[in-house]
Amino acid sequence: MHRPPAPGGGRRVDLHVHTLFSDGVLTPEAVVAHALERSLAALAITDHDSVEGVERARIAAGTALELVPGIEVSTTLDGADLHILGYYLDPEDGELADSLARFREERLGRAQSMVERLRALGAPVDFDEVLELAGPGVVGRPHVAEALVRAGHVETVDEAFRRFIGAHGEAFVQRPAFRPEHAIALIHAAGGVSVLAHPGASLPDLVVEQLAEAGLRGIEVWHPQHGAVAVRRFHALARRLDLLETGGSDYHGWPRGAALGELPVPASVLGPLKQAAGVPG
Repeated sequence: MHRPPAPGGGRRVDLHVHTLFSDGVLTPEAVVAHALERSLAALAITDHDSVEGVERARIAAGTALELVPGIEVSTTLDGADLHILGYYLDPEDGELADSLARFREERLGRAQSMVERLRALGAPVDFDEVLELAGPGVVGRPHVAEALVRAGHVETVDEAFRRFIGAHGEAFVQRPAFRPEHAIALIHAAGGVSVLAHPGASLPDLVVEQLAEAGLRGIEVWHPQHGAVAVRRFHALARRLDLLETGGSDYHGWPRGAALGELPVPASVLGPLKQAAGVPG
């Protein structure tokens, strides 16, 4: 099996990984096994609005792999989606659990509304199939998109988003607003460290500056959506705003997106992240 070269003489980490508890395709155990095959030094499980896969991954990792407990919280700012990663948070935190239960119900209602709109548009999908595709995890738009593919209304998931359930699609339903500063506070209250996920080349520096003022602790520098210019930009922005630098593949499993551990995220990013979280080591 191909293994990526280690950057700068050290081993890689992957701090942005999804399992079937959100929109990934693998179990936590399978993700851990794959990370070991890839010789990663550490792995973070960051499912969307869910921490259900963290404990299973921790048990599977044992002492063979450093497992970072994490989450990716979906938020909205001025109508645009922003995602906030949380690292080293307590998965058993009561306030976090209450919020995630509410998010799950909101996602379920949103999916139902999109299915109803699709039916009205002449592109019906079976809601039970959407739930089946979600499995044990939180239901989301990728599951609706896959149902559209299976029903033959589109050829690809990308087409499903473009035509129907993306921000400009005819069946799009906006999530109830949850602002990024609230996600930052929620993560910190659970003992975690907040990091802006995949800011992307088009996100203005001003937005990151505002989030930093709201308590944001870090920014995802390495991501499949970030080319070399974006990586340099976010390195500089992190230095200017005194933000931690993290990164990961945003791994969901074959055939979607980047491979696990594909990006050159050095293990050296873990030290400052742990220090910010008050975690030994």
